[in-house]
Amino acid sequence: MSESNTGRGVTGEDEVVDLCRDLIRIDTSNYGDHSGPGERAAAEYVAEKLAEVGLEPKIIESHKGRASTVARIEGEDPSRPALLIHGHTDVVPANAEDWTHHPFSGEVADGCVWGRGAVDMKDMDAMTLAVVRDRLRSGRKPPRDIVLAFLADEEAGGTYGARYLVDKHRDLFEGVTEAIGEVGGFSFTVNENLRLYLVETAQKGMHWMRLTVEGTAGHGSMTNDDNAITELCEAVGRLGRHQWPVRVTKTVRSFLDELSDALGTPLDPEDMDATLAKLGGIAKMVGATLRNSAAPTMLGAGYKVNVIPGQATAHVDGRFLPGYEEEFLADLDRILGPRVKREDVHGDKALETSFDGALVDAMQLALRAEDPIARAVPYMLSGGTDAKSFDDLGIRCFGFAPLQLPPELDFAGMFHGVDERVPVDGLKFGVRVLDRFIDAS
Repeated sequence: MSESNTGRGVTGEDEVVDLCRDLIRIDTSNYGDHSGPGERAAAEYVAEKLAEVGLEPKIIESHKGRASTVARIEGEDPSRPALLIHGHTDVVPANAEDWTHHPFSGEVADGCVWGRGAVDMKDMDAMTLAVVRDRLRSGRKPPRDIVLAFLADEEAGGTYGARYLVDKHRDLFEGVTEAIGEVGGFSFTVNENLRLYLVETAQKGMHWMRLTVEGTAGHGSMTNDDNAITELCEAVGRLGRHQWPVRVTKTVRSFLDELSDALGTPLDPEDMDATLAKLGGIAKMVGATLRNSAAPTMLGAGYKVNVIPGQATAHVDGRFLPGYEEEFLADLDRILGPRVKREDVHGDKALETSFDGALVDAMQLALRAEDPIARAVPYMLSGGTDAKSFDDLGIRCFGFAPLQLPPELDFAGMFHGVDERVPVDGLKFGVRVLDRFIDAS
């Protein structure tokens, strides 16, 4: 085992930055169609790091290059229900020309590790590896079994990652009742006496859909009252401008109550402008959890400038709140009108669990031990994660990838954004919190 400058063994805090940089340097861009490099290299890297400390990881490939790594750590009391810690290794694509530092360089600059996946979610992958390696090197068993899953394909819905494992290899998750994963546990500084840590207890469901309008093809110089492009664009315009009604779910109500108490001022979800103005950098993330949404994202039609095509298509990213799927679909069809054919490209359910129990207590304890002004609060994620697949196994899922962040960092803007980066200090903080959390869980 290598030694640090002080002569002690390498700790999780010592190696988490290098682990994160190594993972970022492995290009795992997911274009949603197998055209990317795939996650195999990342799966092999993770497996090697786990095998070095005595685990027997399994690499499971669902499609050529689309690989996930799973391992199980035996706990002090194997009779207790097991805990799942999961993360994905794929990332959304990045255009290097837009970045200050190359997105696959893992550059360390200005106190941060830069690169695609730095916050979504190779930071949590690295923190998990660092904590597990440290504990196994020092012979510290967790209180109960822990299943580790480093997954492919989350960015395209998890078909070749979590969904494949749940459908084809559910034995790997035997005895698991609770899980932690991405997009939760990050800090929001209220003032010098209070930092909230947002733990994800709910997430919106999704309907990624294709819209199609059939019209009459013809010459571009001729009058045509049945132009598919015109009909589709009008429908997409109505959808894109639609103001969806506010729907306050249990999780959002709890979050707003907690935040209202922290700020010492009432927050009214019916007065969106006033409410979001008080939320700073997390306003965009929270605002998206107050309503259903449907964002047009792609358009396609035609093949020549003087030919009116017989068909036009669009793609829409639809998200619905827990308990509001039927309302969402009914509103969608009303807005689009009878001429538009709607079909799902990918759909998945909404999730919501309560913010209570021993696992939540363990999060609170671990955070407060490392940050005396910490308070964990529940929130809803506007997107989706691999938790949707694990929920099918009856696993209660939380988003808890702890990071203490500087107040000025636009953390929400880092997800899928340009110049994605994670503070070095935040990574080390996350290692300490996860280590305490495992002991307390």
